[in-house]
Amino acid sequence: MSIKPAFDHATTRTAPAQRPVSRISSDEEALEVARALASEFAAEAVARDLDRRLPWDEIERFTASGLWAITVPKAYGGTDVKSATVARVIALIAAADGSLGQIPQNHFYSLEVLRNGGTEAQKRFFYDQVLAGARFGNALAEIGRRDYKRQTRLVRDPAGWYVDGQKFYCTGALFAHWIPTMAQADEDGRDVAYLVFIPRDADGVSVIDNWDGFGQRITGSGSVVLDRVKVEPEWVVPFQASLDRPTAIGPFAQILHAGIDLGIGQGAFEATLPFLRSRARAWIDAKVERATDDPLTLHAVGDVRVRLAAADALLDRAGRHVDIAQASPDEATVAAASVAVAEARAASHRAGLLAANKLLELGGTSATNRADDLDRYWRNVRTHTLHDPVRWKNHWIGQYHLNGRIPPRHGAL
Repeated sequence: MSIKPAFDHATTRTAPAQRPVSRISSDEEALEVARALASEFAAEAVARDLDRRLPWDEIERFTASGLWAITVPKAYGGTDVKSATVARVIALIAAADGSLGQIPQNHFYSLEVLRNGGTEAQKRFFYDQVLAGARFGNALAEIGRRDYKRQTRLVRDPAGWYVDGQKFYCTGALFAHWIPTMAQADEDGRDVAYLVFIPRDADGVSVIDNWDGFGQRITGSGSVVLDRVKVEPEWVVPFQASLDRPTAIGPFAQILHAGIDLGIGQGAFEATLPFLRSRARAWIDAKVERATDDPLTLHAVGDVRVRLAAADALLDRAGRHVDIAQASPDEATVAAASVAVAEARAASHRAGLLAANKLLELGGTSATNRADDLDRYWRNVRTHTLHDPVRWKNHWIGQYHLNGRIPPRHGAL
């Protein structure tokens, strides 16, 4: 089986139809539904990766399950599950398919921004959209500047409000109904940040399928071009205040990334065990030492298991800190959440990479069989762990514990 070209530069403006979704009533039900979906998604994961088959049907089933609405607050008709539950849902899906686990991350991020910065009317409107099956993509990141300053502008003029700009790494935009877009507006000579919810099929919006990563091949993380896109004031959510005051937006976003790394690592570990057992059976037939009795193999498997279990425990602990920061956001609670999540991210980063590496190392040349596509775990986790630098997290973990310094309010902490 050969790998199809990474992308075809397809550009489209047509948004998918919104379909009815189920309502999930509890954290336990969310995890149960995620486990069932993960089992379904795993069946075609190899074919999707090798053929770069964008997961349109899977995304529809994922949304229809109700899982994309689990962070909507109870006051607005949602479930409002714990932060660790959201991360575990993502981990379960990522274990089955490392791309599918990534796609809803920015959807949940946008809902968290809305919870912190939206007006009452905005919350009711967009929460109702999500409960009715709407998906949010993202157009946050930009490339081409060393200072990381966003160039996408929100312009207010007598003819209306418009957004102009170009974005990349727009995970989920291909599959979205709305594309939350980070834009800057000039207010009295000062750049002020806003998150603008733009309809996927608005005039002037082009979503380009030009993501060509060697891992997470079907996240659809390509480009969005915004050419004088008219927006309504009701779609513009203030974001600057979320930078100027303590909120749990950053740690909440990051705990979801920890779930992705952990999930891919868990998937790699679960793929390692039957692979080694099958080799052991073949070696018994050849009357040589069983692979499963080799002390070096046993040590490696045990090491991976311990590190994954530690990362899992740190994820749970970090989730409790994020829940506290969401309920009572102040400098202390947000800093504690940021550091706890950074610790979980550092652990899941290393555990995920180790699990994927050991799958290939212990499997030997047999594990490189293209039809099995076992290298997708390494490609997926290596791609995702480059999302933001773990060394920066370690720096602020050290500053916090050794010097009592509070980390900056930043989306990567």
